[in-house]
Amino acid sequence: MSAAALAPACEAKRLQKPVSVLTVTPFFPARGDETQGCFVAEPLSLMESLAVANSTIAVRPFYRGRAVVAEGPVPAQWVHFFAVPTGVGLSSAGAFLHARLMSEVSRSHRRRPFDLIHAHSALPCGHAAALLSRELNIPFVVTVHGLDAFFTQQVGGYAGSLCARVAGFVYRSARKVICVSEQVRVSVKNQPENETNTAVVYNGVDSEMFFPAISEPSIDRILSVGNLIAVKGHELLIRAFAALRRRYSHAQLDIIGDGPERGRLQNIARNLQVDGRVRFLGRQSRGQVAEAMRCCTIFALPSRYEGLGCVYLEAMSSGKAVIACRGQGIGEVIQGGVNGWLVEPGNLDELTESLATLLQQSGLRRRLGETARHTILGSYTLQHQAARLATLYRDCLS
Repeated sequence: MSAAALAPACEAKRLQKPVSVLTVTPFFPARGDETQGCFVAEPLSLMESLAVANSTIAVRPFYRGRAVVAEGPVPAQWVHFFAVPTGVGLSSAGAFLHARLMSEVSRSHRRRPFDLIHAHSALPCGHAAALLSRELNIPFVVTVHGLDAFFTQQVGGYAGSLCARVAGFVYRSARKVICVSEQVRVSVKNQPENETNTAVVYNGVDSEMFFPAISEPSIDRILSVGNLIAVKGHELLIRAFAALRRRYSHAQLDIIGDGPERGRLQNIARNLQVDGRVRFLGRQSRGQVAEAMRCCTIFALPSRYEGLGCVYLEAMSSGKAVIACRGQGIGEVIQGGVNGWLVEPGNLDELTESLATLLQQSGLRRRLGETARHTILGSYTLQHQAARLATLYRDCLS
C-alpha cells in the first residue's frame, strides 16, 4: 500500500469510534538515549489521526537506574518497579510489574476506560498485561520484537524453562501475538503446544527523517549502527574492512553504538592496523544517525540474530546499498541484488567480497539504493505500520 493510498484509509478511520489503547513497553526513548525504543514511540505519534487514543507507560526495573522520558511528540511516563536482577528474575518480573501498575491502571481505567492493552515483549510487559487483562476484563495484544521469543537464549537452565513457561502463557492468553517478521512468527510458533493467534506487522521508518542525499559522499565510508554486542557481527565487519585496507586505502568505517564489546573491538582494529580508519562514535541522536546514513557509501550490519532490524530499513530509506545476513527477518524485505545485498552469517570471505563489489561499482550501489528507497515508500513507512496496527486493534475488538 503506497502512502497516497493510505490517505482514504486514514480518513475512514477518523469516522470510526475511537479506540483507547494502553501501551506498556520496556522500550522507549529516554533522556540521554533518545534512540532507545524509537520503533515503539514513532508510530504512536500517528495514532491519533487513525482514531486511536493511546496512553503509554514505559517501564524499567529499579536496578537499571531511573529514566526520564525524552522530549518528543508522544507523552509517556516511566514507571520503575522491583524485580530480581539478571535473567534469574525475568520469569517473575511481570508479576512484580503487575503489582506495581494495578492500582494506577485501575484508576485510569475507571476515569477513561481502556479498550485494549498493547504490551511490548512477553516478559515482563506481556505477563503484566495478561494479569491486568484478566482483572480489568479487557483484551491485550503483545508484540514480539526478537527471535528469542521464549527467552531461552537469553536465560539458560531451569530459569530459562520458567521464562519459556510464562512466555507461553502470555502468547496463549493474548488476543493477538504481533510479530515484527515471519521469522519471529516462526520462533513464536516453534513450540507446538502453544496455540497462538499471530499476525505480522513490520516496523516502519520515518521516511522524512531518513531520506537520500543529493550526491554521494566524497570518500568511501562504510557505516554500521547497532549495540556493540557479539551477535551484531561488528568483529566480522572490522576484519572484512581490514582485508580491504590496501585496495581501498582511503575508505573509512564508522560504527555508531555502544556496549560491552567496545573495548575488545577497538583492540581488534588496533591489532589489524586499521584503528586510524575505524571510528567508534558511540551513541548518537536520531538526527545524527540519519545524517550519518546520508553521508555513508554503504551500510553494513552482518548481524546473525535479528528479528527484523530497524536500522536496515532506515538505511534503505536513506537510499543506501545495505548489506545484511541471510536467515534474518530483514531477508523478508531485502531481495539480494535487487534492493540490497545478503551474505551468509559469519562468512568473512563473502562479506569482504561484497564490500569490495559495492565499493567498486557505484552504478550498482546507486541502483540498489534507489530500489531500496522505493521498497520503503511502498510498504515500510511509519504510516504503513500505524495503519496496520490500527486495523489490528479494531479486528481484536470486533
